[in-house]
Order: sequence, then structure tokens, then C-alpha cells
Amino acid sequence: MKIDRMIGILSILLQHKKVTAPYLAEIFEVSRRTINRDIETLCQAGIPLMTTQGQNGGISIMEGYKIDHTLLTSAEMQSILTGLRSLDTISGTNRYAQLMEKLSAGSRNLLAGDSHILIDLSSWSKETLTPKFEQIHQAIEGEKEVSFSYFAPQKESQRTVEPYFLIFQWSSWYVWGWCTLRRDFRLFKLNRMTDLRIGKSFARRPVPMPDLSQKKIFSYGYPIKAVFDPKHKWRLIEECGADSFTQLPDGRLLLTSGFPDAESIVRWIVSFGSGAELLEPAKLRQNIVTLIEEIRNMYSDSHDKTS
Repeated sequence: MKIDRMIGILSILLQHKKVTAPYLAEIFEVSRRTINRDIETLCQAGIPLMTTQGQNGGISIMEGYKIDHTLLTSAEMQSILTGLRSLDTISGTNRYAQLMEKLSAGSRNLLAGDSHILIDLSSWSKETLTPKFEQIHQAIEGEKEVSFSYFAPQKESQRTVEPYFLIFQWSSWYVWGWCTLRRDFRLFKLNRMTDLRIGKSFARRPVPMPDLSQKKIFSYGYPIKAVFDPKHKWRLIEECGADSFTQLPDGRLLLTSGFPDAESIVRWIVSFGSGAELLEPAKLRQNIVTLIEEIRNMYSDSHDKTS
């Protein structure tokens, strides 16, 4: 992308006293005309670049502006490389690592050694997630609509979206875009999409940044109180946080939290088996009994059929 290329050009200029347009064109695999346009854009952004003609001519940063020969320290370059490598885990390519190579042209010693931080942004369903990620990424760059079947807790629906951002949040990938059905901006989880198709071009509209705060996305309209067997302490810490519960005198753990709907509460409590008891809201205790009875009857019927 253009912004990546210009960052790379600036990095090279900070590491070299002078470079030529053909040299930059070869590194970034674009035409000399494209490089000239990038140089003009950098100048308009306030970077004092100079071009000189002749045998020893080239492009350079105005004397006095360059403070050091490197834009970033070795540790900073390693941090960037770690982030770029993590994007390769979901893209299924090595294009971000290649970008880092270009950004560090002329200072490859900065990339010596392995990073001690490894980030994998893919998921257990990487085989199906990576193609969707790449399709949506291409649609965003090409300003193309995407259509798909979407499976939400309420129902399945067909959606067409003008995609603007790919977002990694809450351990999952989402796309933020304008939904033509709802006539508003919406967040869609990639793992819930099937039959993804790229459609027609759209005119880009002003895009508000998504509010990804927990309060905005998850409206906890159902406060709960529940007690748990101490053996489930690890799960409460992982799913709710270490500050979400207190220990009672008998050793059990008292959780005070909230859920978006009643069904989520019931199914979550039941997932602990006999290791959890819902105290409030009391009216949902019967719902838990009903669900357990339905499960018991289902397995009883299965046993009778196989006997």
C-alpha cells in the first residue's frame, strides 16, 4: 500500500546519505514515476527532501534534518517485526515479513536474532478463517462490497456490507462496515460468516471509529450472583477476571457479574455441572432445572433407542 511504501522510503533515506529513484523503484517493485509521486507526497507532508541531477545525483534529506542514521532502534525494529509476523499468521502469506525487510533495507543487522515474543492471530479454524480474512482485506483495499450468510444467536441472515476495518478483539477477528440491511455501521465476526462473496464497488462514506468498549458491545442487562466450587477458580479468572469474585468462609467462590441475556446465564451456569449454583436472579433457577431435565430426557431417550 502507498503508506507502507512511503514509510519504507523515509526509513531508507534516513539510513542512506543519498539514493536514486531507480534504486527505490527496484526495492519497492513499482515504477520510477510512482516513486516520484511518493517523494512529492512526502515533501507536501513536511519532510524536507532534496533531489539533485547529474552523475552523483539522487534523493536525500536536507542536511541538518537527519539526526541519526536510523529511524528506529534495534529493539523498536524487533517490536515492529513481531507485530508484522503476527499478521502473517492470519494472512497465510509472508508479505508483512517482506515489508519489514524493505523497511530495514541497508540495516539488516537490526533484525539479527529471534524475537522472544511469538504472536499467532489465527484460530483453531484457520483453514476457513484465513481465506475470509484475505477476501475482506482485498475488498477493503478495492472498495468492494462483501456479501455473506451470517449466523447470530438470534437467527441466520443474509448481509451485504461495505467493509472498512478488520479488527482483532476479544480473541477473534471482526469486520467493521456499513450494513446495507440495517442502514448503519455494524461489527461482524468472521467465524460466523459463510459463503463470502466480493461484490460491486461502493463510494466510500465517512467512517466513525467503532466503540469497542465492553459496555457498548455487551449490554449487561442481567446482573447475577452465583457461587462456585473452588476447583473452578481458574475458569472464573480466565473468563471473568481475578477481581470478579470473592472467597466465602466455606471456601466457595462468590461471583457478582452481568450477562446480556437470560439464556446465556442459564447455559453458562449449567456448563459448570454441579460445581456452580445460581443465587440471583432467583427466577432463572427454574430455567436451569428445565434445561437439565431436557438434557436428561434426551439422553434417556437415546439410551432406550439403543437398548
